[in-house]
Parts: sequence; C-alpha cells; structure tokens
Amino acid sequence: MAAIWLGTPHPLGATWDGQGVNFALFSEHGEKVELCLFDPHGRRETERIALPERTEQVWHGYLPEARPGLLYGYRVYGPYVPEQGHRFNPHKFLLDPYAKASAGVVRWSDALYGYRVNSPREDLSFDRRDSHAGMPKCKVVDTAFTWGDDRPPRTPWTDTVIYELHVKGFTANHPDVPQQLRGTYAALGSAPVIEYLQRLGVTAVELMPVHWFVDERNLVSKGLRNYWGYNSIGYFAPDMRCSSSGDIGEFKTMVKALHAAGIEVILDVVYNHTGEGNHLGPTLCFRGIDNASYYRLVADNRRHYMDYTGCGNTLNMMHPRVLQLIMDSLRYWVVDMHVDGFRFDLASALGREAHAVDRFGAFFDIIHQDPVLCQVKLIAEPWDLGEGGYQVGNFPVGWSEWNGRYRDTVRRFWKGDGGVIGEFASRLTGSSDLYRHSGRSSRASINFITSHDGFTLDDLVSYNEKHNEANLGDNHDGDNHNLSWNCGAEGPTTDPAILALRERQKRNMLATLLLSQGVPMLLAGDEFGRSQRGNNNPYCQDNEISWVHWDLPQVNEKHLAFVQRLIAFRRRHPLFRRSRFFRGRPVPGWDVKDIVWFSPDGKEMTEAHWHDANLRCLGVYFCGVAIEWPGERGRRAPDDDFLLLANASHEDIAFVLPRCRLTGHWSTAFDTAREEEGGVRRWQAAEAYPVLSRSLALLSEAATPG
Repeated sequence: MAAIWLGTPHPLGATWDGQGVNFALFSEHGEKVELCLFDPHGRRETERIALPERTEQVWHGYLPEARPGLLYGYRVYGPYVPEQGHRFNPHKFLLDPYAKASAGVVRWSDALYGYRVNSPREDLSFDRRDSHAGMPKCKVVDTAFTWGDDRPPRTPWTDTVIYELHVKGFTANHPDVPQQLRGTYAALGSAPVIEYLQRLGVTAVELMPVHWFVDERNLVSKGLRNYWGYNSIGYFAPDMRCSSSGDIGEFKTMVKALHAAGIEVILDVVYNHTGEGNHLGPTLCFRGIDNASYYRLVADNRRHYMDYTGCGNTLNMMHPRVLQLIMDSLRYWVVDMHVDGFRFDLASALGREAHAVDRFGAFFDIIHQDPVLCQVKLIAEPWDLGEGGYQVGNFPVGWSEWNGRYRDTVRRFWKGDGGVIGEFASRLTGSSDLYRHSGRSSRASINFITSHDGFTLDDLVSYNEKHNEANLGDNHDGDNHNLSWNCGAEGPTTDPAILALRERQKRNMLATLLLSQGVPMLLAGDEFGRSQRGNNNPYCQDNEISWVHWDLPQVNEKHLAFVQRLIAFRRRHPLFRRSRFFRGRPVPGWDVKDIVWFSPDGKEMTEAHWHDANLRCLGVYFCGVAIEWPGERGRRAPDDDFLLLANASHEDIAFVLPRCRLTGHWSTAFDTAREEEGGVRRWQAAEAYPVLSRSLALLSEAATPG
C-alpha cells in the first residue's frame, strides 16, 4: 500500500504541488473516506487508502509520490437512512466534486444505484454491487499553462454582442476545420472559426455547458444522449467529449485564441441541480459523499428532494460548503481558465433561501463582495420551475438577465398580434419598466429572440407547431407556447411568396434585436437560416438536427451579409447602445426630445394610440445629440438622428415623415422589404414613406458637422 501522509484540508480536491498530491474531501456526516486509485486505463482498482485525517468536516491525506495523470475517486462510509437524508454506500465509487479532469464516461447498469433497482422502494433496500466498472474516473492534473500576454478583452456591456453556441454543434461540420478537430475546443479556437466570428462582428461567445456532465440512462437506452449538457456532475472539469486531446490545456488554448481576436468567453453554468436526479437516481458523487448537506430535502420527509429545477433535485444553497463549492468553481474558471463571465441556468433556484427567491440572499451577496467574480459578466436565466420562480427584472445590481419578456414581445409583435404596441416600445428602448427601479441600466437586459431552448429563427417563421418526434417522446416534450407563425405553410415549401415573407420576417426580428437598447444575443446559425426541422427541444439530438451546416445557399449568404451590416451599423452608432435610458424629455439646447413616438399620420402618439389594440405600426425618433461620443481628434460629436418605422400589419402603410431637428431630409439606412433594391433614397419631411406590410425601415438624418 502506498504511504500516505496527513496532508491538509485546504484546498479541496486533488492538488499537485510538484512533489506529490494532496487529497481533501468534505463530508459532514461521513464516518470514513477511502481514496481509490486506478490503473492508467481506469479499469482496475489498484488500491484503497483510508484518508487518515479529518479537520472541520474535511477528510484529507497526501500521497508524496503521486503525479498528474493519476486516476482516482472515493468511497464514503456512513449511515444509509434515506428518511433521514443519508444515502451512504461504500460499494459505490464516487467522483470528486473538485476534480479538474475526467477520464471515461458513465456506462449504465443497476450497479450504479445505491438501492436494489427492482425493490418496491429505494429506502427499503441496499445494493452491495461494486459500481466502479461503470464509472468514469477523476484525473489529477498539472494546472500550469503558458498564458503569455493573454488579457481579458473586457468589452464594455454597451459594445457587447453575444453569440450563443454549442462547441460541438458549431464546429462538427465546419469544412475548413481539420476532420480530427471538428466538434472540439480546438476547433472553436481554430483560425477559420475565429475569422468567421470576427467577420460576423460578435464580441463574445456564450458556450452551452462545458462542465463535466452525465447522459441520462433513459436517453442512452433509446440511442440518444444529453447533447445540451444541462446535467452537470463536475463543476471544475471541462467535459472531455469536446476535447480532441483529453487535456484541459486544449480549453485554455481555445480561450487564449479567442481573446487574441478580441472575443470574450462566457460559460453557461448549471449550479442549480446535478446529474444524480431524484430519490430514485444513481449514486455518482454528491449523493454518496453527503446527501443531506449537498441537496435541498423535503423537511418532513427527507427521503425526497425539493425540486425547483424540474430535474429531480436542487443543490442546497443554504449550506456553506455548497456555496463554497460554487464560488471555488467560479473563481477557478476565471483565474485558471481565464473565462470572462457566466450565464447561470435557472438562476432563481440559486437565490432561494428557506423557500422564496431572495435577491439579497447569500449567493448574491457572496458574489458581489468577491474581488474576482464581481468584475466578470454575470447573466441570470431569471426563472426556475418553483413557486414564484419567474423573476425577470428582479435580480440585483451587477447582474444582467435573459429578458424573456423581450423575446415574447418581439415575437408577438412581428407575428401580428394586437395590443402589444406599448410593450414593444418598452422592449425596443431597453425595458426601463423592468430595470430602472433597481438602479440598473439597459445593459441589464440581454435581448434575444431565439436561444438554444426553442425554435431557431428560421423555424420560428416556418412552423406553427413543434415537431419533436425525433426525441422519442411522442412530441410531448418542449414548449407548446412558441409564439411562432409559419407564414402560410407548415415546414419546408417551394412557394416563392411564402419564402420571401419568411426571409422578411427574419430580417424584421434581427433588425429589431440589433437596433434595440440593451445587449443583443444571437443564436448560432440564425444569421444564415439554420433549421432544426421544427424541433424546439433538441436537447438529446447530437446529430445533424442540432449541428450547424456551413454549405450556405445563395439566399442565406445574403441573409448573413444583412446581419453583418446590422452588427457593424450598431457598432458605428452609439445611439443604439446607450448606457442610460431615454427620458422622453427635451435635450438641453435643443427644442426636441431625446425620443419621440409617432403614429402613421406623422403626429406624436397620444395615450389613445398606446391603448389601440388594432395599431400595429409605429415610428420612433432617436435624437442624435441626446448622446455624445468621442469624435475625431478627441472632440465630442453627436450621432445622427434616426427614425425607425415598424409595420407588423398585413397592409402597406403610408407613414408621414416628421420634421424633428435637422434639415428634414431623411435617407434610408435599412428597409427589410427593399433589401434587393440597393442604393439610398432620400425623403422629405411631410412626405409619405411607403412602409410595406410586415417590414421595418430605418431612416437617418446626418448629424451637423463639427
């Protein structure tokens, strides 16, 4: 048996110091912890060594001759009394919550469960089969990496354009990436992919979960897998299924390459639940280490879990060691892996204390005072599945939020629903009704129309109903409330009128997104019409349904060019990325308001217009002197004036152009119905601009010189 020293309780996990490895594992209720060592292939358990010391509920020991690459895990002894919340079973091999690398995948069998699967109740039986043969293993790593002059881009929120993507799905079919690298971190960090992102103009990639995760047994039995990755089991290790090398250095190299191109890396993280499921789930890690500490349990029946996530369990944010786990994980990804921010899945669950969501809860307080984490981008998915879980607009200062109300309102408006004109105006101008009360600005609003969860943009205008049959759930999974419109035919069609309308509708929504105040987020592939064949929940489709296709037909190349123009236009004009909300008041020194809303007759909208359920067209004037920005030679220069005309009705509308501040000469910057015409036409104030049905036009008036 290898000699083991006492070691230290800090840091948690397996830490190589250049001479040996210190192992430290928290278990409040455990009675004995064994360190399990394996051969280099992870097939044979070579040694079990009892950790010799326990300090403040942390079991620890030091192996002086251990080296990086060593495969290991744990067995924890203690009571198996599910009704009291304890599910210890030393026959079950357990993963280290602080493991920084992994080897292998879960191979499902009944041996992975702490109880006899065929028993009437899991609390009435105890399974003594050894589980290590079906379990992945933890790997000791050397965290050293040559970062060189890597620096975080620190792109201001006002300049940020987020691009949500899946590492594998985005690169699996890329023709310019070497075949052996496709679908990996190395592919995302390759020159062809980064050059594409730069040409598109995005400033940050938001990666769907890259933490070590588990494929659910029921999916594997159907020949499917958890493609999205929202089923975490390790919060420090990048999932190796997206690695071409099996080395964590590959992830770091990707980050370094993206940073060199000025692109930030934001991780979608899942700290609300783990991959162990409900009370009938497997024993893989947290459940066997200390179930009563790591999970929220039902107070009067601790056999069951509080499930605010819809995934069977919820991590116990009221336990200091669970909070420590999450904070240590976040700091590790910032300090050691150099990521630039996080999007927190089902973030409302992280703010639940006794029961309700508390914006002043411990989780938020700890992040705000942390000198590392308070400086990175923090984005909440501001809801969970528990009571009172929908918290859009209620997260604290310093946080941005996926604005689900923005998504729904823009979809409803362009679908042609009535009675949404007022809310559309609020979403277009940064959702001050949601964020001003808490002292936040429009940067708190992450504006999106599509995301990984739901239809792609192309499917949003091509399907009225979800088509999730490939998920093998009889089309019952996925949201039924899609706010989509197929423009006259369900799915693929050859009808030129329907195809033209679909392209226009996509331009309408993308133009709205990139001309709105707040932070825009694009779903990867929407810029050239990626489809998932009507599947609005392809979480288990690791195949052509989910992967991005790069063989662009001509029409999609034009669509891509339109999006590139929009992003570049937004970058040139700070009026569309203000740091403060509009006030609707006169600009000092000018007899005009910073923003004015117009009805089609060219007159300022009245209260009656805002409550007119039949009104589906409006204009909004943005005053260019309401914002100042650095001009040439350090001078402060105004932006141009702009007039945005949005017509979601099925009829063409002659919109009388107002005279606002300058010459009254308007020029067309964008018109989603006239993309094929080319050229710039000039219009006079009081002239009627023909806003075609279901279209958006942006007119500009050049700022005065000097």
